Amino acid sequence: MTAARAPESSGADRFLNRELSWLDFNGRILDLAEDAQLPILERVKFCAICSSHLDEFFMVRVAGLTGQAASGAAVRSVDGLTPHAALAVIRERTLKLIARQSSLWTDQLQPALADHGILVGRIEDCTDEELAELGRRFEREVFPVLTPLAVSPGQPFPYISPLSLSLGILVRDPKTAEERFARVKVPELLPRFVTLDGRTLLLPLEHVIRNFLAWLFPRMEVIECAAFRVTRDADFEVSDEADDLLEAVELELRRRRFGGVVRLETSASMSSRMLEQLRRGLGVTADQVYPVSGLLDLADLSEIAELDFPELREAPWLPITQPKLSSVAGTSDFFAEIARQDILVHHPYESFTTSFEAFVRAAAADPDVVGLKTTVYRTGDESPLVPALIEAAEDGKQSVCLIELKARGDESRNIEWSRALERAGVHVSYGFPNRKIHAKATLVVRREGDALRRYVHLGTGNYNAATARIYEDFGLFTADEDIASDVADLFNYLTGFGSPRRFRKLWIAPFTLRERLIDEIRAVAEAAAGGRPGRIRLKVNALTDVAIIDALYDASQAGAEIDIVTRSICSLRPGVPGSSENIRVRSIVGRFLEHSRVFILETDDRATYVMTSADLMPRNLDHRLEIAAPVEHPALQRRLSDVLDVLLADNSQAWKLGADGTWERLRPGKKDAARASQATLMKKARTRPRRRTATKRGR
Repeated sequence: MTAARAPESSGADRFLNRELSWLDFNGRILDLAEDAQLPILERVKFCAICSSHLDEFFMVRVAGLTGQAASGAAVRSVDGLTPHAALAVIRERTLKLIARQSSLWTDQLQPALADHGILVGRIEDCTDEELAELGRRFEREVFPVLTPLAVSPGQPFPYISPLSLSLGILVRDPKTAEERFARVKVPELLPRFVTLDGRTLLLPLEHVIRNFLAWLFPRMEVIECAAFRVTRDADFEVSDEADDLLEAVELELRRRRFGGVVRLETSASMSSRMLEQLRRGLGVTADQVYPVSGLLDLADLSEIAELDFPELREAPWLPITQPKLSSVAGTSDFFAEIARQDILVHHPYESFTTSFEAFVRAAAADPDVVGLKTTVYRTGDESPLVPALIEAAEDGKQSVCLIELKARGDESRNIEWSRALERAGVHVSYGFPNRKIHAKATLVVRREGDALRRYVHLGTGNYNAATARIYEDFGLFTADEDIASDVADLFNYLTGFGSPRRFRKLWIAPFTLRERLIDEIRAVAEAAAGGRPGRIRLKVNALTDVAIIDALYDASQAGAEIDIVTRSICSLRPGVPGSSENIRVRSIVGRFLEHSRVFILETDDRATYVMTSADLMPRNLDHRLEIAAPVEHPALQRRLSDVLDVLLADNSQAWKLGADGTWERLRPGKKDAARASQATLMKKARTRPRRRTATKRGR
């Protein structure tokens, strides 16, 4: 394993800050929410995504920096910022971002929704009849689940659960003039927006509760009512010495609810008096307070984005079946098709249901299959894997599932899956306490005549039917003996005890992936330095690994042409004379989440095509089990190349990273046609089956 070497001259002249780069990504999402050319509900959706992403950013990344700053650890990011300095810049950038988002919601999105008959209003917008209905609804559906918690000498400051919306209330007894602070939690299991019969009038639930506070504090005077919200540290580590990984993860999940506060969001109208009450009760500093104008927690705008107004959103995309799988009739046909030639599927343009789901269903149903092994990272409730594994186990087939219990946000669901699988007789393994199993691999062992043959699926994305409809990913089906042997060895390593053997074709992190990629980058650099053509195209979600960035800088200086498509984070600084002038970086943000990772490295006599589950980050390359697989068939290589070329030609949904670290959205020139890469790929997907049919007829 090649360790990440220190930068030659650490500092902002060579590297961009990871956290600030992520905030820039959230800014690009907000750009789409501001795009008046998009349907209004699509804009509302992006506005909601911006908030949910920001929540995760604070729960994990800001929490980590806060811990480093509190410990006094002498650490700096690759651009030279200390934790204290990084937190200060993050706060400044975040305040600007949420001010921009709040203004967008109030000044643009709300009026645009109203123009289409969707009024996100106030209590004052209700008629007398609607107020009467609202009172009945409140008494029946809301009031029974509310619990006012007052603070007094005998009642300490209440525990505030993470990401829950609360109302802070100052209440006075008119008889004694005694004042108390109280907290009312806005129920999380109720819709955020209350709808009334007769028209599309949506009232924020906290506004409804505020209107009926007299029901909660009878004969008291409400002096002030303001919304607030707490974000807590949601990251955790499991001890390397944990005897029972399942038990250890369950314990950490319980502890996480009580993580330290890293952010306090408050209504901008909140008085300093109430704010001081909250700060004392929660133990937060002034730098951790984020005032918000208007509604808090705009992630709940997803409820509005999902309203049944199809004319106000983009037409739904219906994935096509991968042409090579369109004629598959039975389980044996599926395996025969893979045996004939490797198959590449591109989600969501091509169907997850008729490719991967059909693959595991075939494995479970086929009497000739004797074994099914797979990894689970994020599956979702619609996962085809769990029923297939259970069916295989009940039929006496060797059924093995490696479940990653530490998949952030899916820990509880994965624990439930693991227990259900174990009850059904599936062999369940949990991997390692100190290393996440992020690889996406499924191995099917099938009896064919007197021999056993292995079939493999490798993916760049999770085995999750719901996200496969909106995440862009690649999947590779293959019966290649070397790849199948590598995957079999990898499963034995994960479930057994021993050191992994040398892999034949796969690049595996944390063992060889970084080293193999750097070797390929250097081969391109050597060709370019010798005056021969050398080109590198990388598609990733994030690029922060210093050793790989340094290798790319070297290749640029040698004359190689380098194009990088990164969805979110990029610590490489492109276009710097004498360092990275031959490197171009862009980001694609659209209706589908760009999620696949692809490496294409070419010289005049050599081409390497790789798809992988790994981002180019130290966490993936050093602390996760990841797979990178070669794509060797020329037709599949051409397809990967075509997809990268479409992304690099985008002038509508693309942003270009400048040498100064700023992102500029690309726009078509006056004489240029608009080229939106995802729309282009949808069009290509629709026409591929027709071209295949026409070819058959020609034969």
